[in-house]
Amino acid sequence: MTNSDKKTKSYISTNHAVILHDRNEGIPFDANLFKDININRSAVERRSSTLAKRRSVKKQWQAAWLLKAISCIDLTTLSGDDTQGNVLRLCAKAKSPVRLDVLKAMEMQDENVQVAAVCVYHNLIKDAVKGLKGSSIPIAAVSTGFPAGNIPLKEKIRQIEISVASGAKEIDIVVSRNLVLQSDWKRLYNEVVACRKACGDAHMKTILATGEIPTYTKVAKASWVCMMAGADFIKTSTGKEPVNATIPVSLVMIRTIREYHELTGYKVGFKPAGGISKAKQAVNWLVLIKEELGNDWLTPDLFRFGASSLLGDIERQLEHFVTGRYSASFRHPMA
Repeated sequence: MTNSDKKTKSYISTNHAVILHDRNEGIPFDANLFKDININRSAVERRSSTLAKRRSVKKQWQAAWLLKAISCIDLTTLSGDDTQGNVLRLCAKAKSPVRLDVLKAMEMQDENVQVAAVCVYHNLIKDAVKGLKGSSIPIAAVSTGFPAGNIPLKEKIRQIEISVASGAKEIDIVVSRNLVLQSDWKRLYNEVVACRKACGDAHMKTILATGEIPTYTKVAKASWVCMMAGADFIKTSTGKEPVNATIPVSLVMIRTIREYHELTGYKVGFKPAGGISKAKQAVNWLVLIKEELGNDWLTPDLFRFGASSLLGDIERQLEHFVTGRYSASFRHPMA
């Protein structure tokens, strides 16, 4: 292995079982902590635009970032036609996300390269448990009336309890957007607290569905409320909205995470989801996380991509790094 190849390996962390920080226990509701927030849209978009204007990382450094990205993917299937067969194939891909010959060429075949989690509908959890048997990959389940979330709170709680009992280690909940739109922050806080209690030891990701929230200011305030209520992650989107994860809205949410950490000492994770399908996009998000939150957040414990087709493009880029040629997409089937 050359010195440059060794740099590829140095960026990789594949131990998904280690929790490197204290879990966010939440704090009492206090509207004074966020009531004066007023986000400057033009400043957010100006900062976000700087990422696209930079030169891309290349060669072994790009390969290292892409392997890091794989370790942060929640490999997802949330289609209406999902079957047991789809889920089992997805789990097989989760355990072996990159072809062995590509890993051998990078001398990474012994590094246990795998995705962060497999994300499915809560009625397919048992199939995912079967498919992931023998691996350390956790199951994330979308719950609480995903994707709209327009069901009574008691039904949301029941769905969470069933998902946890079925074997889900992570629960992606959908917040009631009507509470955000009406600025009913106390009720939103109480709802998320109840969901967190139902999750128990399972980690909870709160989906804001930012594509349906009209202003960055409301996105920031909703992020604050969810973190105060004990969210382990805040997540941009369900992937079903017309507009899903974008760099500007991610920047707003990331900076609320930084402010919350400075106030409480708790590290809350971040998950962009929906519309992230290209390797270059993944690198942009990782760079944003590194610059805004630091290296501590560049782990599956604190950063995730919600994606399905992203892995295929990353694998194509890694094969190009190894062979110098781009392969056809059908050589990297997802399921």
